[in-house]
Parts: sequence; C-alpha cells; structure tokens
Amino acid sequence: MYAFTQHRPETLRQAANLLGKQEEAKLLAGGHTLIPTMKLRLAGPKHLIDLSKIPGLSGIEMGGRSLTIGAMTPHVEVATSTVVKENIPALADLAGKIGDPAVRHRGTLGGSVANNDPNADYPAGVLGLGATVITNKRRIPADEFFKGLFETALEPDEIITKVQFPKAQKAAYQKFPNPASRYALVGVFVSKRGSEIRVAVTGAGVNGVFRVTAFEEALKKRFGPKSLEGMTVAADGMASDIHGSAEYRAHLIGVLARRAVAAAVA
Repeated sequence: MYAFTQHRPETLRQAANLLGKQEEAKLLAGGHTLIPTMKLRLAGPKHLIDLSKIPGLSGIEMGGRSLTIGAMTPHVEVATSTVVKENIPALADLAGKIGDPAVRHRGTLGGSVANNDPNADYPAGVLGLGATVITNKRRIPADEFFKGLFETALEPDEIITKVQFPKAQKAAYQKFPNPASRYALVGVFVSKRGSEIRVAVTGAGVNGVFRVTAFEEALKKRFGPKSLEGMTVAADGMASDIHGSAEYRAHLIGVLARRAVAAAVA
C-alpha cells in the first residue's frame, strides 16, 4: 500500500472542500472495494476522506410514496429494516444477497452506487426502481447517473448523501451469484409502478448496469413471466470471462428475468 493522508471531516461541506482541493483524493465509505485495491497497489490515492464522522448520512425513512436511504447506511440495515420490507421488499432482498456478513455490515449503499462496479447488486436496484441519487449539489435520476464501467455522472467534488426509491406496486430481484465472491454473475431487477415497467441487469454487460427495453415493452402488455417466454438478449455487448461466456450471460438474463417477474407477481 502506498503512503496516504487520512482526513476525517465532521461536516459534508468540509468533505466536499477536501475532495475538490486535495490532489488525487478518494472518499472512504465502507472501504470494501477501495482498501483491497490499495493493498494490491492497484490504486494509490494521496488522500482518503473518511465520511464516517459526518452526521446525517445514514438512516432509512419512508415519506409519501418514496423510500429514502442515507448513503452511509450499511447493507445489513437495509436487508433487515422493517420499513424497507414493508414498502419495497425486493430492495431488502437485494441487500441481503450482497456478499457475506462482513461485507453487509461494513459496505454502504452510497459506496456501492458511486463505485458502479459492473457486478454489484445495488446499481440494478437503483436503475430497476427508477431511483433518484441525491448529492450535496443536486438530484440525479437513475437513467442519467450510470455512465459506463465504474463511471457515473458524479462531478469531482460531488458526494452522494442519499438515494430516494419510489415505491413500486410489484418488484423483485433475482441473482445468479459467483459462488466465491457472491458478486452477480448476472442479476435482474424488475419493477412495475403504474404503467412504468423497468428491467435492469447487472453483472452481464461490458459497460455495467443496463435496461432491457424489449422485455419492458413485452411486460407492459401483461406483467407475467409468460410474456417473456422465447425472448432473448443478444450476446453482443455481454461480458465474457472464466466464469461465463457472453452467450451464457445472455441466456441467464432471460431466465432470471422470468424468475424475477414470477416472484414479483407471486
């Protein structure tokens, strides 16, 4: 690990100022991606800005038809929250499938969304529910937030403070996990909110999370697994590695999408 200076700001403004002024600075939330990467010397930020001392960045609250979750809320709190289970149970299910107990107790919603790992679960939930990412500067719709592999719409001095999820009438998440890391080899999140249907896929695309509009259009006619029978996704643009070929991942998308819809209507 390369040498670095650690900062522990006590306000969001202090953190944003440090992030904007310090050269090669990184935010530290749960640290489950950043710290291992630094240990392997694949990353060497000169400054770490620890968000753990800043009040108001964690918590879960239901207001109206939206569920708001603070960026520093660990996965385990989302997975076990009565409020989440009562209002968007699919989101609690997703959080409970992330990694192992150690990861779920330390990893955070904001860290996962900001990192935008192509195999992470939360991006599928954010995009699949049409959530809004709220920062210290603005509100960013999910469709505008994810820009590609490990890339987001966040500006250099921008910090996620919370994510607002609209309550869906029906929603479910199905995942085919890597048996070692528990990352999604493929994960599919489906939701129905009024006439809006969303199908978001993580783990499969070379550019990270994406929506399958053909599946969405089919489900608008009838929201049931039979509507997706015989439908497939092209292997072009799918990732291929030792864990699964592009064709295998494309096939899994169809299988998991049908399972997710079946779970949503059950």
